[in-house]
Amino acid sequence: MNSLVEMPTAEFLNARLHAVAAKDVVERVFRWRSEPERRTHIIITANVSLLVTMRADSRVSEAVGKADVVVADGMPLVWASRLLGAPVRERVTGIDLMEALLARGSLEGLSVFLLGTTQQRLQRFVEIVTRKYPGVRIAGARNGYFSRNEHAEIAMEIRNSGADLLLVAMPAPFKEIWCEDHRSALGVPAVLGVGGAFDVVGGFLPRAPVFLQNAGLEWAWRLCLEPRKLWKRNLSTNSRFIAILATELARRAVHR
Repeated sequence: MNSLVEMPTAEFLNARLHAVAAKDVVERVFRWRSEPERRTHIIITANVSLLVTMRADSRVSEAVGKADVVVADGMPLVWASRLLGAPVRERVTGIDLMEALLARGSLEGLSVFLLGTTQQRLQRFVEIVTRKYPGVRIAGARNGYFSRNEHAEIAMEIRNSGADLLLVAMPAPFKEIWCEDHRSALGVPAVLGVGGAFDVVGGFLPRAPVFLQNAGLEWAWRLCLEPRKLWKRNLSTNSRFIAILATELARRAVHR
């Protein structure tokens, strides 16, 4: 059951997003942390690629639909929401949300489990968190290379760690499906998927300049960094998103 029904939502293009600022999500995470039952809540930062994938994959759509918080990670979704009359308040990225949680967590003794990326990059990220956020306790850390047979073992390891927050630095839509599938086993008050954030903070992958982020062109920056990996996916998802948005705008114009 979604515990944030009182938070404002924006529904468009068959998706539901919470129209909230990052600070509101941070506040909710620390409220969840104080609840005695330690029920698991999942936060998803949705971008264009995830929204397009939802329309073709029922498992992804179901996982996103069951999430406790879904925010817009990308200016194209913010702009689309405004065009369709259901505006979200602002862009909320996984990396910005992660850093805000760690900053407050350093003051309040937050315990965190880290899951994802390679072992080398994970170790580097642990070193940075330990130095930059000394009040944060690393309850556990595991790289993102594991087999299906290890899923239950990893979920139990996370549960036994006693972490307040699980950060999942793995690709979409695997992380969304995995977190929902193992929600009842995790025993962590808050779960946040952060994609490649560990790699960015660790200095292995530079983040787009702010002006490109604000212009909605962070995808183009990542494409330049990893063209072989991303060109086909970006071409497909971006063109499909434009087509979906154009179709919806045309449908509304006809029915006015």
